[in-house]
Amino acid sequence: MKIISLLKSLPKESINILRRTPSLVFAMGVLSLGGFIGASTVLVRGISMADNYITVTGTSTETIISDIARWTVQVRTSGDSQIDSFNNHKLSLEKTIQFLKANGIEDDKKKTTIYKGPASIREYETKNPKTNEIIRTEWITYQDIRIASRDVYKIRETHSQVTDLLGQGVLVKPSAPKFTYSKLADKRIDMLAKAAKDARIRAEAISIQAGSEVGGLKNVNTGVFQITVPNSTKVSSWGSYDTTSIRKDITAVMGVTFSVK
Repeated sequence: MKIISLLKSLPKESINILRRTPSLVFAMGVLSLGGFIGASTVLVRGISMADNYITVTGTSTETIISDIARWTVQVRTSGDSQIDSFNNHKLSLEKTIQFLKANGIEDDKKKTTIYKGPASIREYETKNPKTNEIIRTEWITYQDIRIASRDVYKIRETHSQVTDLLGQGVLVKPSAPKFTYSKLADKRIDMLAKAAKDARIRAEAISIQAGSEVGGLKNVNTGVFQITVPNSTKVSSWGSYDTTSIRKDITAVMGVTFSVK
């Protein structure tokens, strides 16, 4: 009767363990019920603690300076004939190259490379809407000048002045420069390490308030990188990469799960 009374006094978790305990093990426990009670208490606590964990988000933000600028300037010229258009184009192209050189942009193979794409010539006809008679035939020549430079500030400054070519009779269509960072792969590794460290600090701060202690790492979920203009609040689930600004903020996000003791 004493044994039955002791069994009834066991916690519900311990009773469930007894029900799952093989007969031989149960019989051995009955021979030393006090020992079984102590062992079962440790076992129950062990099961409970195995499920204890904390998941936090760690972040790391730094400012980077773009070190590569890519820029395209399209030169356009027209003429009454194919030959006339092309001859006019050669003059406009030469003026554009001279303008770039005057602003310190020339092909030196070290800081800057300039590639002139092939010229294209198209014929455009203007017709009388009533008689469908051809009123005028015009030939347009297009050619792209593609520039890649490590002097990002010079590219930005020249882009703001390129419309000066209009005063020389040169029709140009410049693209917006794209500014990128060539050492992003190395920077990502460093940023992830700092984000993981930040996650650990946050987990410890929370656990201290709960009277617990952070244990080992259980799981890591690396998020996307956000590369934005400085102080931007823009966030994309696919990550973002701003190419409009020379100075950028890069943010790494990492979800980390730790065990809790």
